[in-house]
Amino acid sequence: MSNICFFNSAIEWGGGEKWHFETSLYMHKKGHNVIVIAHVNSVLIKKLEENNIPCIGLNINNLSFINPLKIYRIKKYLIKINIETIIINLSRDLKIAGIAAKKAKTRRIIYRRGSAIPIKNNFLNRFYFKNIITDILANSIATKKTILENNKYLFPENKIKVIYNGLDIDLFVNNKVSPLIPDKKNDKITLINLGRLEYQKNQKFLIYVAQELKKREMQFRILIGGEGSLRNELQQLTKELEVTQEVEFCGFIDNPKAFMLSGDIFLLPSHWEGFGYVLAEASLCKKPIVAFNLSSNPEVVINKKTGILTATQDIKAFCNAIVKLSKDSKLQYEMGLQGSYFIRKTFDKNLILSKIEKYLLNE
Repeated sequence: MSNICFFNSAIEWGGGEKWHFETSLYMHKKGHNVIVIAHVNSVLIKKLEENNIPCIGLNINNLSFINPLKIYRIKKYLIKINIETIIINLSRDLKIAGIAAKKAKTRRIIYRRGSAIPIKNNFLNRFYFKNIITDILANSIATKKTILENNKYLFPENKIKVIYNGLDIDLFVNNKVSPLIPDKKNDKITLINLGRLEYQKNQKFLIYVAQELKKREMQFRILIGGEGSLRNELQQLTKELEVTQEVEFCGFIDNPKAFMLSGDIFLLPSHWEGFGYVLAEASLCKKPIVAFNLSSNPEVVINKKTGILTATQDIKAFCNAIVKLSKDSKLQYEMGLQGSYFIRKTFDKNLILSKIEKYLLNE
């Protein structure tokens, strides 16, 4: 039986933290020796403790890697509990956990790559990918491609494994909830977006979309769920573009399904996605999708069948897709239904976790 360590120093909750939590919980319940090292003040550590998953909270930041004492402590701990495999989620964690694992002679140092952003071909990356990382786990084909995009010799391609993120489909579908945002009982179509209010998620684009739709005299509202550092900036932009009545910021969303059931069409204008959890969840809610044709989106959304994928940053094409769907309730229904079928057969959590288990055990 392998001793497996998950290492994640993120404080906020995101797709990577969700993956670490669900995977460590699954492996723990299956009887494997699992330990998770996370930031002492993180959302992840709280969820781990609530579910009795063995974990350690550390005070880790971007400069922790220059503290040799912290690296030494992690190394000693990995040796003490005889960790054979460590899974590292963030590139910054390679600098501390990767080095510590290398010094501890950990057999497998897996870098889980969850963002479809090309890796810079610089000295430090070449060092880590050649001397520290033994395996890479990517969450989509798009993510895998970006790893070697700037340097095809950065890492052996046959050591990069693609396993999609999984969803607990039965739990999600059987969760009986009511729409979070009440219907305003009018002819407005409700467009929804869910994600952190950060640059990657590109909600700024949606405010310009609102401006364009208003010019077209469409009756609509856009509900944006999520919190982040750009909230004030985004709200200011709605004032400048005079769309405060059309765009509503709903704050942190604890129940994605309840939020998605509040809308008619799901919008995702992200600059990139490693794996769009929200796209899969929207499809399970039988919502048609409008998103950019980039990153892993075409792996989650079948263009013109479960949604419409447009050119990146093309406001007119994006709005045309919204208008097309808004005028055709039958098309909305068919795309939503086909999306639900596709996600059910492709991203079932039980199947995915079984694949991850075999991968981590090197079977």
